[in-house]
Amino acid sequence: MPAILMIDDDTGLCELVAEYLALDGYQFTAAHDGQQGLERAQSTEFDLILLDIMLPVLDGLSVLKSLRTGRYCPVLMLTARGDDIDRIVGLELGADDYLAKPFNPRELVARIKAILRRVELTRAPQTEHNTVLQLNGLLLNPSNRQLSCNGTPVSLTATEFQLLELLMRRAGEVVSKDELSREVLGKRLQIYDRSLDMHISNIRRKMATFADDEKIQTLRGSGYLFVAGER
Repeated sequence: MPAILMIDDDTGLCELVAEYLALDGYQFTAAHDGQQGLERAQSTEFDLILLDIMLPVLDGLSVLKSLRTGRYCPVLMLTARGDDIDRIVGLELGADDYLAKPFNPRELVARIKAILRRVELTRAPQTEHNTVLQLNGLLLNPSNRQLSCNGTPVSLTATEFQLLELLMRRAGEVVSKDELSREVLGKRLQIYDRSLDMHISNIRRKMATFADDEKIQTLRGSGYLFVAGER
């Protein structure tokens, strides 16, 4: 059963989420301040972390930054509605997605399932559909979720990895934002939702350290294009 850690000082909300997740067979653990949550996350292996931004003792963004220096665990941020800056910073620090409070518990469960599905796909045994991709100096291996850029390893979250893989498999073809959002993020593209753009920005920033050309182009009003080159 997937193990979920929720770091949130709202005990009532934690109890509600625990009830909903129990219906789907999830194991649930709660921590009510940032320091306690970070210690739990670092000492116990979880499949996903629900992380509130506004936390006592240690704020959520500091927790996320510390988490991303260790082993990878997907993180779904819980933010106050309208806190766009926190969402942007959280995505830049490596959060996999965010959900604004107040939220429908069914929507939360759907987001959790979508993230866990992405992680599972990156861990699936190698088949004809996830063979190694080599394009424009990038080598992407879906079987072990590893990416190298001009021979140098590049660390990606599961979400970033899935986005890059889809774009590389469709190299030379424009992939719409709506399709990327549905296929990878597991949700329909919303007008003011910048999560997809931030994930693409993170991929570009990480690759830019080891490459002198932009491999993912933005076509305004259309979507994104991975530039086809020598294979």
